[in-house]
Order: sequence, then C-alpha cells, then structure tokens
Amino acid sequence: MLRIRSAKALDDYRVRLTLTDGETVERDLTDIIWGPVFQPLLDDYARFRQVQVEAGTLTWPGDLDFDPDTLIWGGAPPSEPGSRPSRFLRLPRRAPSAAW
Repeated sequence: MLRIRSAKALDDYRVRLTLTDGETVERDLTDIIWGPVFQPLLDDYARFRQVQVEAGTLTWPGDLDFDPDTLIWGGAPPSEPGSRPSRFLRLPRRAPSAAW
C-alpha cells in the first residue's frame, strides 16, 4: 500500500510528496482546501506551510488531514498492479456530499 513518507510545502498551496516507494510527486491542493474546516489554512498561509506527515498522510495543526489515497491517486487507488501515480496532479474539488 503506497503512502506518503515526507512532504514539503511549495508555493500556491502545492506540496511535494515523497512516497513510501521513494518516488516524488507534486500535488496542487488549491481546489480541495475549502470549507470551514480548512479555513485556517486559507486565512494563514504560514499555517499551510506547517504540513507534516503522520500515518502516511498530510496533517496540519488543529487535526486537519486528508485521505492519503486522495492525495496520491486523486481518489481510490487503481486496481491494476504496478500502476504509478501521476507525477503532477491538481486535485479536483468534490461536491460537499461526496465522501472522502
């Protein structure tokens, strides 16, 4: 199971992720950091830059986190063995009723 080993905040709500297999990918989180839960990250960019990795996913102060499969694959992981995540991906906003 592929997970996140380390992360670095970049400009414009992007992150560079090193995965557990050693591969490095970049994710643009602009469209998924929204709503009242994530408002502190939008109000204070320095807080966004405090990103950490815990249990294979991104976390921020205040118990904020994302599903690691969403960050790595943009949704559920593919069922095909040997699939590789996209090197660059802008994660799309989902409807408020969609489950993460």
